[in-house]
Amino acid sequence: MDKVAIVILNYNGRNFLEKFLPSVIRYSSTYTVYVADSASKDDSVIWMQSNYPQIQLIRLSNNHGYAGGYNRALAEIKAEYYVLLNSDVEVTPNWLNPMIKLLDEQPQIAACQPKLLAYDNKTQFEYAGAAGGYLDWLGYAHCRGRIFEHCETDHGQYDTAVPVFWASGACLFIRAEVFHKMGGFDEDFFAHMEEIDLCWRLHIGGYQVYCCPKSVVYHVGGGTLPPSNPFKTYLNYRNSLAMLYKNLPSGQRWKIILFRLILDGISSLRYLPKGQWRDIWAIVRAHFKFYAWTFGTLPQKRKKITQEIGLIKEQQSLPISPKSIIWAYFVQGHKTFDSFSRG
Repeated sequence: MDKVAIVILNYNGRNFLEKFLPSVIRYSSTYTVYVADSASKDDSVIWMQSNYPQIQLIRLSNNHGYAGGYNRALAEIKAEYYVLLNSDVEVTPNWLNPMIKLLDEQPQIAACQPKLLAYDNKTQFEYAGAAGGYLDWLGYAHCRGRIFEHCETDHGQYDTAVPVFWASGACLFIRAEVFHKMGGFDEDFFAHMEEIDLCWRLHIGGYQVYCCPKSVVYHVGGGTLPPSNPFKTYLNYRNSLAMLYKNLPSGQRWKIILFRLILDGISSLRYLPKGQWRDIWAIVRAHFKFYAWTFGTLPQKRKKITQEIGLIKEQQSLPISPKSIIWAYFVQGHKTFDSFSRG
C-alpha cells in the first residue's frame, strides 16, 4: 500500500495536463501519481500514454463529475493518504511534506489543504479555497483570504496552520480510511460543494479539518466551468440546500433552509441587469430539484449519517460563524476575513 497517492481527475483537460503535470511529477517523485480519466473526448489519454507512460492511468467509463469520478477512482487505489488534485493546479517544491507531517503527527485531523494562490496572480488568494474554508450560520461558504468575489492579496496574514470548516477540493489531502468510512463524496452533487458536505460529515464524526499554509499551490480556477456558467449556478444553489438538509440539526434545519430559499430568490435579482435569464432559471430549477430530493433520497442520507457516522451536532459546537457573511459584506462593508472575524 502506498503512503500517498496523488490522484488527478481529468475530463477533456489535455491542455492542463500538458501544462501542470510536469510540476506534479517533478515535485512528487517519492509517491505514485494517478490520472483518472472520465471518458474524455479529447486526446488526453493518448497524449498521456505517449508522453508519461509511468503515470498510473485509471480509465472511467463515463463522466461522473468530481464526486462520482473520485469515488470510483479511489475505490481502486490503496494508500494511507489520498491527495485529490485538480488538473489546473501548479504545485511547488515543498508542497507535500508539510501536509503529510501534519497528518502524521495529528491523527484527529482527517483532511487538510495547502494555501491556494491564483496562478495568474501569484500574490493573490484563489477563490476555490484560499487559506481554508468556513461557513456562516446560513451555510454561506467563505475563506481566509476570500469573501464572495473579493480575493485578498497574500501578505502572510494567514500563514498559521489552523482548524477550518472545509478544505478545498482543488487540492485536498485526506486519510483514505476515513474517506471510505464517511462514504466518500455524495455523487448526486456531481460537482461543487461536495467537499464541504464531506468535511461537514468529518466534523460530525469527530474529526478535524485544517489548512496548512506552509504548503503552497497555484490554482487556475474555473478550469472546468467558467464563473458565469448557468450549470455551475444550478449546481451551487441545489447542492448548498441539499448539504444543509443533510447536516443541520433538526431544530435549526428548516428555519435556516427557509432563510436560504428567500435569500436565493433575492440573489437572483443580480442577474436581471445583464439579462442573464438562464442563470435565474438555473436557480428556479435548483429549488425544484431540492424539493424533489426532500421527498426522495435526502431523508435516507440524513438518517444514514446519524446511524453510521454520529449524532448531527449543534452548530455552536462546530467551527461555523454565528454572524452573517452577507450582512457583513454587503451592508457593513467587511471585505476581508480578518475584518469579518473582528467585526
